[in-house]
Amino acid sequence: MEAGGRNRVVLVTCGTLSEGRRIARRVVSKRLAACVNIILSPVESFYAWKGKLEKAREYLLVIKTTGRRLAELENEVKRLHSYEVPEFIALPVVAGSSEYLEWLQESVKSLR
Repeated sequence: MEAGGRNRVVLVTCGTLSEGRRIARRVVSKRLAACVNIILSPVESFYAWKGKLEKAREYLLVIKTTGRRLAELENEVKRLHSYEVPEFIALPVVAGSSEYLEWLQESVKSLR
C-alpha cells in the first residue's frame, strides 16, 4: 500500500543507551511516535563539529510517526536530548503494509 506521504521514519542518535530509552519511552507515551526501535549495538559516528573532526559511539533510534506529529516530536526530542544540536532526520514512508500504516496513524492520534 502507498502511504501517500503521511508517515515518517525519523533517525535520532544518542550518546547513551539510557538517554535513548528515556526519549523512546517519552515520545511513545505522549503519542508523538507509534514505535521507537533502538539499535542496541553502538554505531561509530564521524562528524565535523566546531571545526574539528569528531568520533563518537552513539545509539540509533528509528522512530515511526506521522507528518502531523513531526514538529511536536522534534520539539520533544530537542527538549530531552543532551546534545546541543541533536540529529533529527525525517524520511518519508512511501509504501508499507496497510495494516501497519493504519496502526501507526491510530497510535499517534492526539487524545484531545
